[in-house]
Amino acid sequence: MNLDQLHYLSILAQTENYTKAAKMLNITQPTLSYAIKTLESQLGITLFEKTGRNVKLTTNGRIFVQESDKAVEVINRAVERIHQIEQEGFRVRISSLRILGSYFLPHLLRDFLDATQDDSIHFEFAPTPGFSQAIIEGLRNEQYDICFCSKVDTQTDIDYYPVLEQKLYLITPKDHPLAKLKSVNLQDTFAYPHITYASNTGLSSELNNLYALCGRSPMSSYSVSEDIEVAGLVAAGFGIGIVPQMDNMDRLDLVKIPIAYPQWHRFVYMAVLKEHYQSPAAQKFIDYVKKQRFV
Repeated sequence: MNLDQLHYLSILAQTENYTKAAKMLNITQPTLSYAIKTLESQLGITLFEKTGRNVKLTTNGRIFVQESDKAVEVINRAVERIHQIEQEGFRVRISSLRILGSYFLPHLLRDFLDATQDDSIHFEFAPTPGFSQAIIEGLRNEQYDICFCSKVDTQTDIDYYPVLEQKLYLITPKDHPLAKLKSVNLQDTFAYPHITYASNTGLSSELNNLYALCGRSPMSSYSVSEDIEVAGLVAAGFGIGIVPQMDNMDRLDLVKIPIAYPQWHRFVYMAVLKEHYQSPAAQKFIDYVKKQRFV
């Protein structure tokens, strides 16, 4: 018994006519007759009985066709799924902080493709939620294969690999009293309102550690989710803030001041789920990134 026989059987059961069925199947009528007789012999049952020039299913034949159609449908779904998996094997789904999108990530992907000479790999960029906590939630929900973001918790289901070290800077409007400083002690900034990060962002927890070294926290005038929002509000005169280096920061109407104390660096990580199946393409990219020396 084979799939061709079951397919022929299904079409003949629908048409109840050998000539019509053979035409639909694009085979000769003798070929169809031989296939059905062979199948009946293999099964040990009669599938069809003649009714004039047509045929109709026997009781046993009707039962067998109903069940064999279900089996063929399951097999077809399995074949489609295999083809889908084969296609997915060349796909890598990525999500990252927006701050990485203008330089770091595009150059990392370019370097990987140049090094591997593998033109079959296709990168898909998921719409980024903008901050690390939401990115990690998407990773846990298997919306992405790989993420580039901050480390947001200590749960053991995710591996984090550092890929980028960023210095933190104080930023102020150009007419701010601190704007002329060459470097700044963070304790001297608490007299002024800060633009801070929302509690569900990776930088919020990092800055809380930084503030703890100073023994106090700043007064927050606004709390936002992204670095560029902090910079925009600072440039508009709503307060001062602490941000990592950003590609577009020099275009804004603000001053960037190195932090002399306490010194703190922000790390960005490649995050992947532990004990999770990765497509061949995704695993190849992960292995490449793990071998690089970024920090």
